[in-house]
Amino acid sequence: MSRTHGSWAAVVLTGGTASRLGGADKAALEHAGKSLLAHALAAVAGAGEVVVVGPELPTSRPVRFTREEPSGGGPLAGVAAGVAALSSDPDRVVVLAVDMPHVTAGTVARLLDAAEGVDGAWLTDRDGRRQLAGAVRPSLVPSPGDASGAPARLLMSAGTVRDVPAIEHEAEDVDTWEDVARILGRDAHGVARPDQT
Repeated sequence: MSRTHGSWAAVVLTGGTASRLGGADKAALEHAGKSLLAHALAAVAGAGEVVVVGPELPTSRPVRFTREEPSGGGPLAGVAAGVAALSSDPDRVVVLAVDMPHVTAGTVARLLDAAEGVDGAWLTDRDGRRQLAGAVRPSLVPSPGDASGAPARLLMSAGTVRDVPAIEHEAEDVDTWEDVARILGRDAHGVARPDQT
């Protein structure tokens, strides 16, 4: 039986440089007929509010888009910009990188369960490394002015933390064209590889 979680919001990070993908828009890459952004929004469907940090794209549910300033400040700067853009005051913020297509609503529920009674919970890969999928108290997130250029591990290790081991492929992320072929099963529709232009 699933627990009833307190109020929570979500910050989805889509604005990375994707340097190893030739700058391709990760959010627009497709998996199983849906964009990676659509998969991420499905995973956080239970959120009371969703902020997407990155370029605006059409979405099937209302979301707020924002960007970190200055751009390119890294994922922690993105999280900080997302939390600053929330109009609500949630008990928890679920942080999710858009390039993790195997994170589902069930994954998010496990993270929220694990975050009960502690400051944060993060998904870990098979080597125990924390990934950009977690549930944290918003008070742990630094202000945007303090986050630019700072490593995401500062947030991942802040306060009392529980690790949530990934099940099957949940911790996989899409960083390279080899990842696109392996994880998404094919090249993304409408996104040309640099060597194909």
